[in-house]
Amino acid sequence: MKIVVGGQIDKQDIANIIKAELGEEAEVTVKGDLDATMGMKAGTYDYYVGACNTGGGGALAMALAILGKAKCATISMPGQICSEEEICQEVKSGKVAFGFTAQHKEAVLPVLLKALKDKVGGIL
Repeated sequence: MKIVVGGQIDKQDIANIIKAELGEEAEVTVKGDLDATMGMKAGTYDYYVGACNTGGGGALAMALAILGKAKCATISMPGQICSEEEICQEVKSGKVAFGFTAQHKEAVLPVLLKALKDKVGGIL
């Protein structure tokens, strides 16, 4: 699984969490949000994750513009974190770009990464 980290803040921290959670199961790359999204459009990466302070602004702006709303999901915003069921449903429905607030990265990434693993493994 190839995951690109875009968004605006905490990119290396997010990449480190992904590497710790998935180890050799994922190839993780850190890019600017435009390069990350263009790589997604070209098929270089399977999934995009990004953080900002609102969860849907700088985290997903380029992904929304280039990939379209149907491929993007905000999984946390200030004061609101999507449930495990909601995150799994977003993955199951075909979303490939995920935005969240940097403050929630430790809460949402393990849930998101498990859902992505389950989808790749045919469980979800």
